[in-house]
Amino acid sequence: MFSIGQLSKATGVKVPTIRYYEEIGLLPQPGRNAGNQRRYGQDGMDALGFIKHARDLGFPLEDIKSLMGLDGHLGDDCAEADRIARSQLQNVRARIARLERLADELERISHLCDGGNGGCCKVLTALGDHSQCASEHD
Repeated sequence: MFSIGQLSKATGVKVPTIRYYEEIGLLPQPGRNAGNQRRYGQDGMDALGFIKHARDLGFPLEDIKSLMGLDGHLGDDCAEADRIARSQLQNVRARIARLERLADELERISHLCDGGNGGCCKVLTALGDHSQCASEHD
């Protein structure tokens, strides 16, 4: 059995986050010892490891809850897990494309600077006036 602190240390998930996951039903409520301290078994450790890895991959909590509700057998559950994973991949690719647009615009803006030699700062002017952007980047 693991205390919440041991679970936190083993998984890298902060104690308040573990409590939050319990509160929203992502992690089952653990048993308690005679001193009313939470005690987790290996199932709790495994579930938290699953949640942590899924969060590291950017899955929203709602999708993680859905994935955790699947039994892992081939068939409908596998198809649903695949659908959720593919949706997350599309979301990540969209964020990457947005970040690339942001990088391009920031590079363009940074090249506007003439090193502070006379006049007003073109970087600040560009940041203050979205119409000066070369393309949509939001």
